[in-house]
Amino acid sequence: MAFIFLDESGDLGFDFSKKKTTKYFIITLLFATAKKPIEKVVKKTHLGLSKTYKHKINSLHANKEKPVTKNRMLSSLSEKDISVMVIYLNKNKVYTKLQNQKEVLYNFVTNILLDRVYTKKLIPIDKEIHLIASRKETNKFLNQNFKEYLSGQIKNNF
Repeated sequence: MAFIFLDESGDLGFDFSKKKTTKYFIITLLFATAKKPIEKVVKKTHLGLSKTYKHKINSLHANKEKPVTKNRMLSSLSEKDISVMVIYLNKNKVYTKLQNQKEVLYNFVTNILLDRVYTKKLIPIDKEIHLIASRKETNKFLNQNFKEYLSGQIKNNF
């Protein structure tokens, strides 16, 4: 069995006049043959935070964490049997049509990344694979659409 953890950084906004709009959108996949060691690293890192800080958050976000927290987590992950793959999307080079369809763009970029995983054989493809994605959207329809899109692409292409 293999596990793929998916997370993104940045936003899919294209109005660069806004202060919070990022120039890049990043999707990262972390591959592991076991889920437990990765969960332990995250839990141990979260437990290492001060009690006052823990009350403010439920999750870890690298762009908001102190360098010591990031280093602790990355150091612990480096000791595990994992692989990482990233797509770094320069939003200035995205077709105008896709800029207006953010969900389609997200699905498309994620599918490209999964295709690279398959073609480079970064995980055993003859075993069951679990994709664990961060919940990017609170909209159930968009999350379901994402799941169905990837399932369909995997069945058709692989």
